[in-house]
Amino acid sequence: MLDFLPGRLRGVLSFFLISLNTIIIFIPVMLVAILKMAIPVSKVQDFFSKILISIASKWVECNAGIFRLMNKIEWKVSQNGDLKSNEWCLIISNHQSWVDIFVIQTLLLHKVPYIKFFLKKELIWVPLMGLAWWALDFPFMKRYSQNFLKKNPHLKGKDVEITRRACEKFKIKPISIMNFMEGTRFTQKKHQQQQSPFTHLLRPKAGGIAFVLGAMGDYLNSILNITIAYPQGIGSFWDFLCGRITEIRVHIEKISIPKDILGDYDNNPEYRTFFQNWINSLWAEKDLRIKYLLENNP
Repeated sequence: MLDFLPGRLRGVLSFFLISLNTIIIFIPVMLVAILKMAIPVSKVQDFFSKILISIASKWVECNAGIFRLMNKIEWKVSQNGDLKSNEWCLIISNHQSWVDIFVIQTLLLHKVPYIKFFLKKELIWVPLMGLAWWALDFPFMKRYSQNFLKKNPHLKGKDVEITRRACEKFKIKPISIMNFMEGTRFTQKKHQQQQSPFTHLLRPKAGGIAFVLGAMGDYLNSILNITIAYPQGIGSFWDFLCGRITEIRVHIEKISIPKDILGDYDNNPEYRTFFQNWINSLWAEKDLRIKYLLENNP
């Protein structure tokens, strides 16, 4: 443990080691990604996908090791339900800081399938990263705006169908999909601007998760509802690197997916209202959970 070093020095060293880890990992990821793209044979690509997930998992492990080396963090984690690495799941969480991503990756590594994010289809053309995301089997989605659909009504439902077809590969290979439902990090300014009815949360965006469930609902086994609280206050990622965040409290709740929450969010007003109410009730419970985590010592 190097937590005896001055905070800023630890921050600089941590940033350097994480950057070095990322560069070292990125090189084999790109090499394997090029091989995967060059050999369009299903079984061969599946083999390369497994190698890529293993490499990406090592990146998460090394990052966690760097944080353990540099900082002493007290973890307080409670959990309802068993986590399984061979089940399909949708992960939702409140979002306060970039630290949240490290927290979720560290706690769930090897306990659920490697975590991936839905990405807009256009991002596949981002130099280097688009290839890496494709090679790691991140699901790309096609989403039409309401204005576009008004001009092209014959395309209603096509975006979900395109995304569903893109997700066919996940029917035989378990996947974890991550979604920060607030769409952005929590700040008091954003909270006030939204006039959020919650104390510790921004308003959840139901459309994104409804889209994921519409595209993958038949495959998903459960929802992992993760609640993260920082009793010392929400800090930046730099604060975390410098060792100013020394305690993290997390609750993980495994929720079965009721069949009645699957439906056509864009075209069925009754279902849309029902789904929004369901999400808001889930968020109200999360708000109370954060209050409990902050005020009590689990």
